[in-house]
Amino acid sequence: MTVNERIRELRCSLRLSQRAFAKAVYVSNGYLAGIELGNNEVKDRLIHLISTTFSANKHWLLTGEGCMFNSTTEKKMERMTSLFNELYPEYQDFVLRQIDELIELQNIKYEKTDKK
Repeated sequence: MTVNERIRELRCSLRLSQRAFAKAVYVSNGYLAGIELGNNEVKDRLIHLISTTFSANKHWLLTGEGCMFNSTTEKKMERMTSLFNELYPEYQDFVLRQIDELIELQNIKYEKTDKK
């Protein structure tokens, strides 16, 4: 897997549109699409912005080795998973719906600021 493909994988795992992801790291939608398709070169500046903005593991982005996210994010994920597993199934479904709604709100926020 290439660095370009890992950027797409990261964006998808964050459940962000190309527009929202591009806005967050200060690049155009077209440039990000070109990166994901392998048509544009990934510069060090972009790797730095992605890793800083999304707590992504820079080493993973560059090499594919290690975890996708930095250890602080991993700890949050471990805690969240532990708490989630303690919930009854109907409450797990509720939590998932809330997360879906938060992602939608986040995407709307980035899309609105993109239009300004």
